Formats: sequence, structure tokens, C-alpha cells
Amino acid sequence: MIQALRLHAPGKLLLHQEADPIPASDEELVRVSAVGICGSDLHWFNEAGIGDAHIAHPLILGHEFAGVVESGPLRGRLVAVDPAVPCGRCEWCLTGRQNLCVNMHFAGHGEMDGALRTLLAWPAANLYPLPEPLDALDGAMLEPLGVALYALDLSPLRAGMSVGVFGCGPIGLLIIQLLRASGASHIIATDRLPHRLEAAESCGADRTFLVEDTTDHAAIWAAAGQRGLDIAFEAAGDADALEAAVQAARPGGQVTVVGIPSDDRYAFTASSARRKELTVRIVRRMNHVYPRTIELAAAHRVNLHSLITHRFPLDQAPQAFQLASQREGLKIVIEP
Repeated sequence: MIQALRLHAPGKLLLHQEADPIPASDEELVRVSAVGICGSDLHWFNEAGIGDAHIAHPLILGHEFAGVVESGPLRGRLVAVDPAVPCGRCEWCLTGRQNLCVNMHFAGHGEMDGALRTLLAWPAANLYPLPEPLDALDGAMLEPLGVALYALDLSPLRAGMSVGVFGCGPIGLLIIQLLRASGASHIIATDRLPHRLEAAESCGADRTFLVEDTTDHAAIWAAAGQRGLDIAFEAAGDADALEAAVQAARPGGQVTVVGIPSDDRYAFTASSARRKELTVRIVRRMNHVYPRTIELAAAHRVNLHSLITHRFPLDQAPQAFQLASQREGLKIVIEP
């Protein structure tokens, strides 16, 4: 028997004893070691859904995870696990844009159970062995790192650019680390929480702005050298953050939208975006970046452990979700 944590309704997580999973012919068994709590998990926890997806059965959350393989050629290996299972047959899969697969199954989303359990069966093609000295915590952090890396892939980033990150949760902080490693000359960061701005400075931000009731657009514009930001990353899932990104971007610049808004709506001042002829690019998860995230982590180009502030066992997962909902710390990890 295994232990599995299921979401039954908003805020209602219950631990179950369930039968061991039986792997399909293309799957292997993975003993789950570490699972990160993501902002999208919090949407499920607090709202029993995200966007137009809603809970259909008691759902196992968790899509940022690593574990030890218990069957097949990789038996005994520590692996990071890609949570996205595309069909491989639709137009988007066949043209190399698997993250847009119309038949996608994704861990902890909709009908597909995720990683908050002690043992699961997962496609072997989605298991990525981790080299030393990477551990299970690093492996769980590769999924948010992958989102951050893909966001940079979709942006016209070049060395020497001035860039802003609006929202300094774990993905925003990873974007800052990647920007610094990629040669951005000036990085501005904003958030509503002081401890996140302290982390942003540690990750490489040059200027930080604490956002309270309103955003000081003029101060951010001035900090960008009176010409605006070449690229503005919105990573808060917040209307004010998106508006600030639009206001801070230079004429002809790009706003890259990573955050997921709770009301399923994006909104910003149209005249500002139109007059500056901004490009607004929206990020959909990631697209085959795990090998690159592993290389970045193994080469110490990013510091993943620095973002992990709390660790909980599986039977304390409800407390972990409550803490994450209060925006305490940075990345909270559950270790089944």
C-alpha cells in the first residue's frame, strides 16, 4: 500500500492508503523523494481549480518532483520528472511545440494525479537522471527552473539589456538568476513582500521596489534609465504587476507574461501598450528544457537550494499548503 494525499474540496486535503500503482509498458515506478508546492498548486488548493479547469475527482496535486526509480533500466537512479505527458501525435507535438499539445496530460491537473504520494508510475521518457552532486531537492526545483528558462527562450534577450521582473516568487527569482547569468546589464525587481525583495537582491537584482497599495511607475521608469525596460517579465499573476510591466517597458519592448491570474483575466492599459507598440508574449509552461536545466544546475549557474525555505513530511502537507498560501518563505517542499 502507498500513501497518497488527495484534494477533495477547497482547502481539504486528506491522506489515503491506496493500492500500489501498476506501471504500463512505457512506464517505470518512481519512489517520490521531493515535491515543490507551486503557485498553480495553490490555485487548486484554494479554489479547487485553475482557469477553466476544475476538480473532477479527489485529486493528487504536485508537479515539481524528483524520486528514485524502482524498476527498469534506471532502477536505483535519482531522477527529475517532467510532469507534462504530450500525446506525440497532434499537430503541435509533431511541429516541436509539445507544451501546446491539445491532448496533454499534466501531473496534478484535471484528471491526472500528481506527485504527492509515496510511489507512482510515470512514463520512462519523462525521467531525467541527475548527475552528482544534484540531489532530490535540486530535482524538484528543475520544473520551476524550466519555466523560467523557457520564459527567457521566448524573449529577445541579449547581453547588456535592461530587464525587469515583476513578482519575486520562486519563478521570478529563478528568472533573475538566469538574467544575471545571461549578461543582462541592469535588473529591476518588484514585489509586495520584503523578504522576497531581499532574495531578489541575493539572486542578482540591481534595484528593488516594494509595492504596497500602488506601484510607483515613475520611479521604476527612472531606474530603467529614462528609456524603459527592454524586457519586462510579469511573474506574479497579478493585474497590478502586469500593468507595472507594461508601463515600465520601453517603446518597441516586450512584456513576457509568466504569472497565472486567479480571476483568469489579463488586463492592462491598452493605450500604453499600443502607443509603445509592445509585444506581449504569454508563456505556457515549458518545452523540452530539462536537459538544459540539469546542465545549468550541475554547473552551478543557478542556486536552487537557496530558494527552499521550508520542508515538510507528507502527513504535514496541509500545514505546508497553509503556509504557502500565506506567502511565507519562498519555495516549500514536501518530502514523501
